[in-house]
Amino acid sequence: MLAFIRGFNLLIFALFTLLYVYQMVYVVVALWHDRRKHPTPPARRDHKYAAVISARNERAVIGELVHSIKKQEYPTELLDVFVVADNCTDDTAAVARAAGAIVFERFDRKQVGKGYALDYVFRRIAEEYADAGYEGYFIFDADNLLDPHYVAEMNKVFDRGYRVVTSYRNSKNYDSNWVSAGSALWFLREAKFLNNARMILGTNCAVSGTGFLVASDVIRERGGWKYHLLTEDIQFSIDCACEGERVGYCGTAVFYDEQPVTFAQSWNQRLRWSKGFYQVFARYGKKLVQGVFRRDGFSCYDMLMTVCPAMLLTLFSIAVNGFLFVSAALSTPVSVALMRLTLGSLFGSIFGFYLTLLFFGAVTTVTEWKHINTIPAKKLWYVLTFPAFIFTYIPIAIVALFRKIEWKPIQHTISKSIEEFQ
Repeated sequence: MLAFIRGFNLLIFALFTLLYVYQMVYVVVALWHDRRKHPTPPARRDHKYAAVISARNERAVIGELVHSIKKQEYPTELLDVFVVADNCTDDTAAVARAAGAIVFERFDRKQVGKGYALDYVFRRIAEEYADAGYEGYFIFDADNLLDPHYVAEMNKVFDRGYRVVTSYRNSKNYDSNWVSAGSALWFLREAKFLNNARMILGTNCAVSGTGFLVASDVIRERGGWKYHLLTEDIQFSIDCACEGERVGYCGTAVFYDEQPVTFAQSWNQRLRWSKGFYQVFARYGKKLVQGVFRRDGFSCYDMLMTVCPAMLLTLFSIAVNGFLFVSAALSTPVSVALMRLTLGSLFGSIFGFYLTLLFFGAVTTVTEWKHINTIPAKKLWYVLTFPAFIFTYIPIAIVALFRKIEWKPIQHTISKSIEEFQ
């Protein structure tokens, strides 16, 4: 039995290392690349875009987003703003119109969610603004704010031939508490040490909910926005990888968003994400595995590891060791050696996981120090709380397996202007 447990735990450790060691390579690549400056070449021309925003009861924040788009250092005649006021019961539509947006109001209690709202607005634009000549669409959430150079920087990458481009996601409320900081730090790490490294290596980046650009040809080829799972962003990213559509990244295009402040809000949000990842894995898992064996299959492998329910493998390992520990404690005579081995494995797994998360939190905080909007003491404190925040994904992953989850909006209340972040 002791030999079995040692072999089992060694197998789990080796499997995780083999599957995810490439993400440590990403860290090295990003850090090495930072040693030199690699400016994006200027765009040959300015392209025409439309910014598309799905908003449900977002009167508190929608105005500032529209203002930040209107203040872009980019030709105003080449950038329009569309808002779909989706099942709103407040005056979001009126606030958005007053700020200068073109507003469509949508009321549909059956097809609920951002994916359906986006599909609706793309169809309306195609019908009513067919002659506008939009070459691409920026997609934002209502709580976002854009750096004044955001569109100009994204235009540089789009002009290089990338038909899908994502950007650098920062937070409006990093310093609210450990919950908002945990979520914000995760997205900073995703930008710096996932998408940035992917872009450097020439593999596919991943869209993360908001703050991305899609060529109008991509929307047209797909017959609209066909992504309606709970995590339509990762569904779109994986569809791009499977279809060979390269997704680029622009680290100099910065936007800010609002992270949940209460643990209940964060729990509900991440519960939806976890359920959505299960849905995406179930629908695209086979296709991703097949894509791994293509000539450019690493993008499919990377996306497969992104949605693969690896947390369940961790839970299985903990469950096996925990069960054997209890069995050893209740046996007659008590198997002290087995108890020590399983207990050591449990603590070793948890401690190793904590150190890994601590490393990612620390290296992200150090490299992105000047971009994190809080005092130094809080920056250091939130490095320590970051692993605890990620650990809460364990019960979330379990609950998401068994509970039916429906899309629900997250209330946004932090109304700040972009000038407060300059």
